[in-house]
Amino acid sequence: MLNFKIDTEKCTKCGLCASECPTLIIDGKNGFPEIKEGKDKNCIKCQHCLAICPTGALSILGKNPENSLEVNGEIPSPTEMDRLIKTRRSVRKFKKESLSEDTINKLLDAAAYAPTGHNKNQVLISVTYTQEQLNKVRELVYNALKEANENSTFSDDYKVYANFQSLWENKGVDVLFRNAPHVIIASAPKDNSNAHTNCVIALSYFELLANTMGIATLWDGLAKVVFEKIAPQLQTALNIPQDHIIGYMMIFGKPAVKFARSIQSEGLNLNRIN
Repeated sequence: MLNFKIDTEKCTKCGLCASECPTLIIDGKNGFPEIKEGKDKNCIKCQHCLAICPTGALSILGKNPENSLEVNGEIPSPTEMDRLIKTRRSVRKFKKESLSEDTINKLLDAAAYAPTGHNKNQVLISVTYTQEQLNKVRELVYNALKEANENSTFSDDYKVYANFQSLWENKGVDVLFRNAPHVIIASAPKDNSNAHTNCVIALSYFELLANTMGIATLWDGLAKVVFEKIAPQLQTALNIPQDHIIGYMMIFGKPAVKFARSIQSEGLNLNRIN
């Protein structure tokens, strides 16, 4: 049920909601906007109608305009955003302390605003809130690698992971998680054609905000391989549904290293379409 409502005292009948609706199901020709019976099934739940209403007269899906952020608030300047993007670094050294739950939830809230294909919002975020929780995940992962090595189930492509396990067991060198205090895993249903892309976009939103707060991140492709190629049973151990694919994983926390400047890009591979 769309729960489409118009505050007639605020509505100016400007028609912006009707003209902006991607599926053209809002009719405002005969007065106040309405959705004709039977057309609600075509709604893609984008909430563009709520966002574009200049007077906050429209609510839909139980979302009230009073709970939305105003567009005319503070946003980074192009120069500030450019600097943020160019000075972001992958960090592999972390302080041994957990972030506060409030800080993590603030980052997760940003990820919740990431766009998804068809507005399906099917990305599942799995995250550790404490160093102790990540310690448990780490042990599960390295134990799975040890078992795979003992059972000789490593393919030639992934035999290097036996070395990672040995380094952890014998020297305490954590190649997969870099002794970070937190890990975040984005997954989505396999039957969603945009599953991988949606997960990466969500983590990108997470990472950008993290960097504004001085929180370090690392896209953890090595750990992703373990879950995807070597020990898929780990998904069940972390309560990630088996019908999900892991789009990507990231470790994060307070950095134990500080970079002084950006790198210098080798340049963009550009194909100019004429």
